[in-house]
Amino acid sequence: MAELATIARPYAEALDQSVAGADALALIPQLQALASVAGHPDMQQLADNPNLDARQVLDVLTGVVKTPLDAKVSNLLRTVVDNGRLAALPEIAAQFNALVKSRSGTSDATIESAFPIDAAQLPQVVAALEKRFARKLNATVVVEPGLIGGIRVVVGDEVLDTSVRGRLEKMRLALAA
Repeated sequence: MAELATIARPYAEALDQSVAGADALALIPQLQALASVAGHPDMQQLADNPNLDARQVLDVLTGVVKTPLDAKVSNLLRTVVDNGRLAALPEIAAQFNALVKSRSGTSDATIESAFPIDAAQLPQVVAALEKRFARKLNATVVVEPGLIGGIRVVVGDEVLDTSVRGRLEKMRLALAA
């Protein structure tokens, strides 16, 4: 949703500017834990309850999350709840993660493969993809039998599709034109 992305951007950028390099990496798991709880429909319903004030919502949220929170994450959470933007917390976490990774020159990559990639082959595949995308990749492999053969790689908003299904789709479009 574009609106949540627009709302989340200033929060993510503010947190990113307030922390230094290595400290930012330590905040990612905390934000992800908060985002998973904040994104739950029951928590959204609780946050929208007019009978509860921001402090009560904050207490419930921090009580559910078992991860100890850094002071900067606590301040961000308090600000988000006070402003009634709890629904944007998952997007804030995602944008903060992307900011930290881009600053460090790494990106998350999802490699969809028709067949399992052997552990001995994975470093070679990742090395070739790092060369292609010109940055360090944290790769996650997902087996997707519908690809028929080959791989499909998603890095941020970039997609490299060398799958048989992708090639067949290109041929279908070329023949239909």
